[in-house]
Order: sequence, then structure tokens, then C-alpha cells
Amino acid sequence: MNLKRSIQQGRVNMISSHAAFPRVVIIGAGFGGLSTAKRLAKAPFNVTIVDRHNYHLFQPLLYQVATAGLSPGDIASPIRGILHQQRNTKVILAKVSGIDTACREVVAEGRRIPYDYLVIATGAEHAYFGHDWSSYAPGLKTIDDATYLRRRILLAFERAETEPDADERRRLLNFVVVGGGPTGVEMAGAIAELAKRALAADFRSIDPRCARIILIEAGPRLLAPFSPALSEAARRSLEQLGVEIRLDARVTDCDCSSVSLGNERLQTRTIVWAAGVKAAPVAGWLGAESDPAGRVKVKADLSVPGHPDIFVIGDAAAATGVDGKPLPGVAPVAKQQGWYVANLLTARAEGRTLPAFRYRDVGSMATIGRKRAVAQIGAFKVTGLVAWLLWSMAHIYFLIGFRNRLAVAMHWCWNYVTFQRGMRLITGISGSRIEDVMPVLSTAPALDRGRILP
Repeated sequence: MNLKRSIQQGRVNMISSHAAFPRVVIIGAGFGGLSTAKRLAKAPFNVTIVDRHNYHLFQPLLYQVATAGLSPGDIASPIRGILHQQRNTKVILAKVSGIDTACREVVAEGRRIPYDYLVIATGAEHAYFGHDWSSYAPGLKTIDDATYLRRRILLAFERAETEPDADERRRLLNFVVVGGGPTGVEMAGAIAELAKRALAADFRSIDPRCARIILIEAGPRLLAPFSPALSEAARRSLEQLGVEIRLDARVTDCDCSSVSLGNERLQTRTIVWAAGVKAAPVAGWLGAESDPAGRVKVKADLSVPGHPDIFVIGDAAAATGVDGKPLPGVAPVAKQQGWYVANLLTARAEGRTLPAFRYRDVGSMATIGRKRAVAQIGAFKVTGLVAWLLWSMAHIYFLIGFRNRLAVAMHWCWNYVTFQRGMRLITGISGSRIEDVMPVLSTAPALDRGRILP
């Protein structure tokens, strides 16, 4: 009995000591938020992660879910599972709607979560530059986006197989990707490989290899952050896959059946938006200054001016590098910022100070398709098979969890050997018969994320 009482007392003392620790609330469990939480695992803080999803998503591979190369479970892991061994960390599933800086509380679905330090890592949203095109040109930021686009792409081929009208059939087999950054380039290459290889022998009335994939970029070259030589290599690789590339072309309008480039109209039923992003409405929550993309302008230590207890990282932050240029919205930036903020909070708890945040550029990579990629690591630039292998190894390494790494590696090996895509499932359809649903694709102004609109 004495031993049992001692153990219980020890637990009470431990809980009491933890209750006295400063409270760190992290909004968002993406690359930045999760990196912060994991780095604080053994630090003297009570950590709370608030996210509207219960999983951490490896966004760089979302396009492979959208093109039936991987399943959603291969690139996502439950947040609670990732952090289950961190005794000082808890997870709250809720959507944040505001921040009360005066009371130092986060407002999330009617509840108020108090904080001593706040880390905001909410990521970015799609930006349509003032236009209401989201229902016609969906982007790619979440699992729901990816499975929705997979449904749209696969339904287009299925609908074309039974479409008697030649013009409508051509429209269904036209796929337009807007935006020539890494997401747009990877998406266009993946759709081309899906149509011209994985689906090539699966249909009888149509030839999927006749599908037309068009990549539109407003700038003078693809992959603007890369060197001109790598941009040109990416362009050549896409053209070898049969992708049509339109440079210096701006989308002026789009609807459920076409995309307009000035006076030219491209007939299509499937548009993928990869042209721009904007930050989540963090600046409005804080009443802070922001850049044109809505990102909060932060100090050198990533804190918000006037609020030394609030930090903004990742895509929500307008931070600059040592050269004064804005840091890109990529995973390595968010992860390094998360580590820095965690180290800074630990240093403050120990009475130390840290120098300003400095981003260490680990390079950039983009894949175009089978054995095709470009990689830029400092002065080192490589294309083709070597770049593709580097890209594959890097993405497998940075996935969270051994199961996900193994699953992705096995899927890629299978796809490479057989040219097949094993995740060609059309899900989320509300009708019980495919013929009840297929006609809707050609007439509905939009397809809802969870169901096809009547």
C-alpha cells in the first residue's frame, strides 16, 4: 500500500510540475508546426497542437494521389500517433477562427485555449487573384483536393469512353494545368504519364494516348526559382511526354467547359490550378502588417512586431533570407523555422539568447515523370535519371513513419516496372449507378468535394 501511495504521489507531483510549465500553443501540424512540437519534446513546456485535421500530410506527394500513383494513407500519418510518446504534448482537433492577443487565448470552435507562447503555422490557401474560379479550377493543398481531382480526371476518361459527341469527347480529353511552378510541372507530367502509359490499353472506344495536356505559365519560363538551364531541361522533358506548354500566357477567364487566354479559348472539362497561393488569414487575427500574399511580416527571430510571445512560421510568414529576398514557401523553410522557434523558446527558458533565424538552403527538386527530374543543390545542377533518383530518395527519407516510406517505395517500384497506377479508384460518388453520375460531368458548373452536384 505504501508503494502504491508513493507511485500515485509521484504522478501527482509530476502533473503538478508540468502544470507550472509555460504553455506553448501551436496552430497547424504541417511541416513547421510538427517540427516545433517534436523539438520541444523534452523541453520544460506544456505543448498543445491545434489542427482542423487529425493527420500530418506530406504535401509534396499530393499530386501522385491526384493522379492515382499513391493512396492518401501513404502520405499522411495521424498526429496523435506521431506524438504519442511526448508526455508534454496534447492534440486538439478544431478549426481556429481567431486569436485574442489581449487575453492571450486562441479561439477555436467556441473554446478558448490559453497560451504563454503562440506558434502559428497555418500554411497557405489557393489564390485566384481576385477571381471566383475555385469551383472550376480546383487546387491541390489537401487530401480532399487530391481525391477530388483524381475523381475528376478518371471520370473524364470514363465519360469520354461513352460520349457520342466528338466535340464533347475532345473536351473531356483536354486537361489544363495552370501554373508552371513545381506543382504544375509535376502535375502535368503525371497526367501525361497516366494518360499515355497507365491507361493506354484500358479503353476500347477511345485512345487515352490522344489526351491533350496543356501547361499554362504566365512567366517567360517554367520553374522560375530554378536556374534557366534546369527550366529549359524541364520544358524539354515535358514536351517529350506530349505536354503542350504555353509561356507568357495569362488566364483571363475559366468556366466548366473552357479556359480563356485573352481571345483564345481552350475547351476542357478538367482544370488544375497551381498558379498561386495566399496565406491563411493570420494577419487579420493578429491585426499585423502583411505582404500582398497575406503573409505576416515577422522580425528576424520570427516573432510578430509588438508581440514577442507570438511567432509565425512557414507559408504564413513573410520572412527574408540573408540576401534580403523573401524565403520560398517550401517544406525545408518551414521545418527549419520550426526548429529555430523551439530552440529559441528553450533558450529563453534557460536565460539564454539566440541569433536571428538564418535559412540554410538545402536545394530544390522537381520531377517531371519516369526517369525525368531536375535538381539544384547549391552550384550542383543535375537532370534526368540521376536527379530522379535523388528526388525519390529525398522524398522517401522525409516521409514520416517507416510504413509510409515502405509503402511509397513499393508503389514506385511497381509503377516503374509495370507502368501501372494501382490507385485508380473513383470514390465519393453519391449515385448508385455510374450512368446516373456520368452525364453530370458535362453539365454541372462544379463538382463538390464530397459529392457530384445535381
